[in-house]
Amino acid sequence: MTDTAPRPTLEAVAARAGVSRATVSRVVNGGDGVRDALVERVRKAVDELGYVPNQAARSLVTRRHDAIAVVVAEPETRVFADPFFALQLRGISKELTAHDNQLVLLLTEGRDDHARVGRYLAGGHVDGALVFSLHLHDPLPELIQRAGVPTVFGGRPGWSGDRQGVVYVDSDNRGGARDAVRHLAGLGRTRIAHITGALDQTSAADRLDGYRDVMVDADPRLIAEADFTPAGGERAMRELLDRCPDVDAVFAANDLTASGALRVLRESGRRVPDDIAVIGFDDMLPVAEQTDPPLTTVRQDIEEMGRLMARLLLRELDRGTSHGGSGEATGDTPSSVVLPTTLVRRASA
Repeated sequence: MTDTAPRPTLEAVAARAGVSRATVSRVVNGGDGVRDALVERVRKAVDELGYVPNQAARSLVTRRHDAIAVVVAEPETRVFADPFFALQLRGISKELTAHDNQLVLLLTEGRDDHARVGRYLAGGHVDGALVFSLHLHDPLPELIQRAGVPTVFGGRPGWSGDRQGVVYVDSDNRGGARDAVRHLAGLGRTRIAHITGALDQTSAADRLDGYRDVMVDADPRLIAEADFTPAGGERAMRELLDRCPDVDAVFAANDLTASGALRVLRESGRRVPDDIAVIGFDDMLPVAEQTDPPLTTVRQDIEEMGRLMARLLLRELDRGTSHGGSGEATGDTPSSVVLPTTLVRRASA
């Protein structure tokens, strides 16, 4: 066993800085009312002594834990396989780290997980929650409302009931889909198919609506349902080739779906884009630039979406508001944000 030096105390910092213990406490906990010169002396003493605030004691003063729950309504097999989630988590992590907050990742796979997440959020372990990839009839919004934690959602809310005060960050899914389908039509394609995402999520439903905005009289057989995965894209593409062999273009709900569709087209001997043009959605570079041919796609700034989610939540916490996902809206409640999308042209369309 080796002896360890005792941890510096608040009193030691006060003595080194030549100020009262109360002054040190205010500076360390981010309080107001301390002159700049004294703040500088306290910070210098903190650095010299290597003082680290006791988080439990600090929480009693600030009523903050400096921890944010990030709840992803997907199983871990999906979260760690889909680069979309890595990009969104990276944006969230960067923003939280810049504000000295910890990220607590919570994943849900079944009813027991939902109950566990609800208990954790209600237990006062975190200051707020960032929630994304919700599905229709997901119990999480109601659990979050009961927990009473300030929350920002990733994606347009799709649940029924009171949404007053709900704050979310999303991309213009419908507009981006319209741009993709208009581009295909502009290439002279007339049998344009759509491979959907999971239609119990608002992003997939909005992209399907965007497709229908342009293809008003489209043959319903040209719509094949999938689930945002490469395997789903493969299954849907085979269905389309079986029932609509004259298809000459495909708008896929995301890049992973498009990658699966491209594999099936290659196996079937169809040339892309000569025989069938393909467009995805997301512009996830590890996917879009590595497909054969490189994928034309609709770009949404996934990392920025994560950053904005965290930024909105931290602003709300700093204002001291608390809506718990559906509380009363006030003049201080931040507004939701819908980010624009951009068509990125590569070789597939």
